[in-house]
Amino acid sequence: MGAGFVESLARPGGNVTGSSTFEYGISAKWLELLKEIAPRVTRAAVIRDAAIASGTGQWGALQSVAPSFGVELSPVNMLDAGEIERALAAFARSPNGGLIVAASTLAIVHHEPIITLAARYRLPAVYSGRFFVTAGGLTFQCRRRPTTSWRSI
Repeated sequence: MGAGFVESLARPGGNVTGSSTFEYGISAKWLELLKEIAPRVTRAAVIRDAAIASGTGQWGALQSVAPSFGVELSPVNMLDAGEIERALAAFARSPNGGLIVAASTLAIVHHEPIITLAARYRLPAVYSGRFFVTAGGLTFQCRRRPTTSWRSI
């Protein structure tokens, strides 16, 4: 839905087949977690891969809940590490910012500079997977244990 392939899951409006390893609704939970760990956050940079459907879907899910949390979102497209660094440096110039790193292969490829930049600019960050936390990131959404909504190190 977020990528625009179907109108809704109940009534897709055509013949669509496929599968996804990611449920976009969980993206909204990332923003909730960010506000929980850093209540003063009023702006969030969202590092995403806009070239893939899940990047667009995750962004759409975040946009739908951002107003209810009082957070303004800023997309950061992952093209290369230099692009990410320039975008986060500019974003960090204003106060009350946080960071959400959406799920994608490019996020994994660029995990080291992303984690380093979040620490350098003192941006509370929520990542899409445990891998980021074990590499030094702040917190991630836990999907395997429904009794615990998040983990942090």
